[in-house]
Amino acid sequence: MTQQEFLAIKQRFGIIGTSPLLNRDIEIAVQVSRTDLSVLITGESGVGKEHFPKIIHAYSARKHGPYFAVNCGAIPEGTIDSELFGHEKGAFTDAKNEHKGYFEIADGGTLFLDEVGELPLQTQVRLLRVLETGEFLRMGSSTVRKTNVRVVAATNLDMRQAIHDGRFREDLYYRLNTVEIRVPALRERKEDIPLLFRKFATDFCHRYQMPPLSLNEEATRLLQESYWRGNIRQLKNIAEQICIIELDHQINADTLRKYLPKEENQQGLVLREPQQQSGKDYSHEIGILYNMVMQNKKDLEELKELMKGATGDGLRVAGDGLRVAGDGLRVAGDGLRETAPTITISQPEVSVRKPIEAEEIETEPSLRIEDAEIERIKRALEVSGGNRKVAADKLDISERTLYRKIKEYGL
Repeated sequence: MTQQEFLAIKQRFGIIGTSPLLNRDIEIAVQVSRTDLSVLITGESGVGKEHFPKIIHAYSARKHGPYFAVNCGAIPEGTIDSELFGHEKGAFTDAKNEHKGYFEIADGGTLFLDEVGELPLQTQVRLLRVLETGEFLRMGSSTVRKTNVRVVAATNLDMRQAIHDGRFREDLYYRLNTVEIRVPALRERKEDIPLLFRKFATDFCHRYQMPPLSLNEEATRLLQESYWRGNIRQLKNIAEQICIIELDHQINADTLRKYLPKEENQQGLVLREPQQQSGKDYSHEIGILYNMVMQNKKDLEELKELMKGATGDGLRVAGDGLRVAGDGLRVAGDGLRETAPTITISQPEVSVRKPIEAEEIETEPSLRIEDAEIERIKRALEVSGGNRKVAADKLDISERTLYRKIKEYGL
C-alpha cells in the first residue's frame, strides 16, 4: 500500500500514528477483508482494537450489509445466548415475545465480538457451531436457522493460558484465529506517543475553550519513556487532566510527572508473579507455611474450647500435668493412667491457670489470613464490577492467580 492509501484509511477511521507495526496491521486488515475468513484481533486493553473490525467490514464485499459490535464481557451470562442467537416466546420467564439475536439480524454483514474470551463455555459451543456450519437455534426452539455472518473477534486475554485453565475451548480458538492481527502496545510504538498526545490535547483544549497545550523537549522524552500500562486510553485521560487542571499550558517534565503513576517507569512491576522474575517457583514453600499456619489455627481453636469448659467439668491445670477427675482420666508427670470411673472430686472449687486469654485467641492475626484474603478478593471484584482483569490489577496479582483463588475459595 502507498503512503497516500495508508493516510486515507487512518483519516477515515481516526487512527493516529506512523509506526511500522501499526501500518502492517492495517495492511493485513485490508488484505483479509476481501475474504470471509474469521479474524482474531489481540492486544492489551486500550490499544485501539475496535478500529480494525471496521476496516475489515468497510473494505469487504459485505460493506453494504449490517455491522454490529457486541461487547461479550458486558452482557450477563444468563442473557448472552438470547442476545446472540435469539429466543422464542415463552423460552424463559420474561420471554413475552420472540426475539432475534445478532447472528440473525446481522445476516449478510459483519459481527464484531469484543472481549470474546469472556464468553461462557456453553455459549462457546453454540458459537463454534455457527462458525463451522452457519446454523444456530434460538433459545426455546428446535428449528434450525441459517445465517451468513462474517465474525471478527477481539480479546485482551492470553488465550493460550485461558485454554490451559479450561476457560476457553481450544477448537473455538483455532476456528476464530484463522487470521490474527496483533495490535501493538503503546510502548511498542513510542514514535506515535507525542502525536497522540498532541491530538488529544488539541481536542480537549478546543472542547473546554482552553489555550493550546504544548510539551517541552524533556517532557516529550518522559512521555515516550513511560510504560503506559493503560495504553492509548491512559494517555488520553492524562491529556484531558492536564488540559483542565494546569493553568500554564507550557508543560515541562516536572508538571507531567505529577500526572504519571509512580510505577510508570518501573516495567518490572507488571510482572506480578515472583517466579516470572527470578525463574524460581516458591509455591511449595508457600504451601508448607500455609499448612503450618492452619494447623496452629486448629490447635488454638481446640485450646480455646478447652478453656471455655474448664471450670464446669473438673479440669485442673497444675505444674505436674493435667488431671480430669470427672471422667476417670489422669495425666501426670509419670504418664497416662485411667482410673476407676467412681472417683469423685473432694473440692469442687477448681482453680485454672489460663495460659492464653480467649480474647487473644480471637484476635490472633494468623487466624484471619484466609478470611482476610477472601474479603479482599470480594471487595476487588465488587469495585471492578466483576471484571477479573481490573480486580487482579487492584490486588496486584496476575489474572491467572486471581482465577485460581476464586476457584479455591468458591467465590
